[in-house]
Amino acid sequence: MQAAKLFDKGHSSSEVAKRLGVVRQVSHRWKKTWEDKGVSALVSKGKAGPKAKIDAKAGQQITAALMAGPSSQGYRTELWTLPRVCGLIHKLTGVRYHEGHVWRVLGSLGFSCQRPERRAIERDEKAIRTWKRKTSPPLKKTPQTNGEP
Repeated sequence: MQAAKLFDKGHSSSEVAKRLGVVRQVSHRWKKTWEDKGVSALVSKGKAGPKAKIDAKAGQQITAALMAGPSSQGYRTELWTLPRVCGLIHKLTGVRYHEGHVWRVLGSLGFSCQRPERRAIERDEKAIRTWKRKTSPPLKKTPQTNGEP
């Protein structure tokens, strides 16, 4: 729409390209469209690509179910996996996604990949901190200085 205003004021397509930070070919195409079909032809047609299969309401349902945890869906462990999320989405919305693509849906809902740290149940954090402070430093090698840089 900014290009249409500039064309209306008599600016060349090269000048419009410089002002709007686009390549000249795009500006030339805009000018031709503007001359042939008018300002309404320059209105954005929206995002490219297929329309989303899941609307905002379904996204909220999925988010709520994910936040409730896997055990609320009948799973024995508290870990969401892609196959489980695929099943959840299909159960709630009727839409099937491939496991390799469901991470995109999760990303659009604001989730990111989280991998649990594997730690032993017997792990003693206090003993580990003590070892790191007292035992580890003397074991580390230090560079030898022979008077040389």
